[in-house]
Amino acid sequence: MSQGHRPMEPDDAPPARAGAAPGGTAQDVPARSPKAPAKHDPFRPTGDPELTARPPATSLAYRPGEHRLPGEHDDGAALVVGEALIDIVERPGEEPSGHPGGSPANVAVGLARLGRDVELVSWFAADAHGSVLRSHLELENVRLSAASARAVRTSTARARLDAAGSATYEFDLEWAPPVPEPVVAPVVLHTGSIAAVLEPGAATVAQTVARYRDVATISYDPNIRPALMGDARQTLAVVERFVAHSDVVKVSDEDLAWLAPGADPQEVARRWLAAGPALVVVTHGPGGAWAVTAGGLEHRVPAAPSQVVDTVGAGDSFTAGLLDGLWAAGLLGADHRESLRSIDAGTLERVLDQAARIAAITVSREGANPPTRAELTAE
Repeated sequence: MSQGHRPMEPDDAPPARAGAAPGGTAQDVPARSPKAPAKHDPFRPTGDPELTARPPATSLAYRPGEHRLPGEHDDGAALVVGEALIDIVERPGEEPSGHPGGSPANVAVGLARLGRDVELVSWFAADAHGSVLRSHLELENVRLSAASARAVRTSTARARLDAAGSATYEFDLEWAPPVPEPVVAPVVLHTGSIAAVLEPGAATVAQTVARYRDVATISYDPNIRPALMGDARQTLAVVERFVAHSDVVKVSDEDLAWLAPGADPQEVARRWLAAGPALVVVTHGPGGAWAVTAGGLEHRVPAAPSQVVDTVGAGDSFTAGLLDGLWAAGLLGADHRESLRSIDAGTLERVLDQAARIAAITVSREGANPPTRAELTAE
């Protein structure tokens, strides 16, 4: 166990709900295997047409591993646990339009477009909105745990954009995901946003983090949604419990302004770092991003030049780029935890620069639409 972390206590990781897969240890996690579709998904029972339909083997746009630079690490898989929903976007002077969204789902898509093997555990229904989500995720080559599709209704978020393209949200949500049994053992587990706060699913997320911390890097983005998260002080307590059990934390200055009004974002980041993470990154929108590491490095990267269309999904794209960069550097997985804590200045700069470029591409076009590896390398 790395310095600065304590095991999750029972209150942090409640027992699984009745009917869910039991919690386990690292010995229960399936061994890593080559990238391939699942032959059998324990959450995909036979006899249910909605849950037995197989996704396409590859995306229509790219294949995992393409456009990888020689020498880069691409082993293992990412496990993303969190909400997938329909964003109903309202733009000034236009009719509302629906798009697949949800912060963790956006991160999963961002990683998949960079050629990473990704599995998403979420919670939506076998209704019209759920069919849109399923089709979207399958097209993007995100492997979906089948029990994710057992909600009563598919959640929605109404995003109202102002003249500058910034969004405010109203939500209609249900969140009660299964305990995951991923097809490929993850080298990184990412979660955050609504999924880590909204019960009853938040308890499952905490249990999942505890279960996989012995094998995977834990990535967390609070991605605050004030309309859903109630009292800031109570939410801060939940957020800081997840921070203490994470290796990589990405947070926006807007999130910190709500969680800790009047506090210096850098001071909050340093305090969070002392609780256990290897890396804390604070994004500042057009002001770029700033990072602090357990090894004592601090680095600021400017925002990449971009003509902003809207900011939907920008932070999620940044997170996907951040994790992909650390992955390429061979710094993901529990066995690389100490190497991540001592990341060198050159690697940190390259990783942050890539994340900023990916976010800039995303804001230059409508919706949560991150770049593929081919687009990124063609720049």
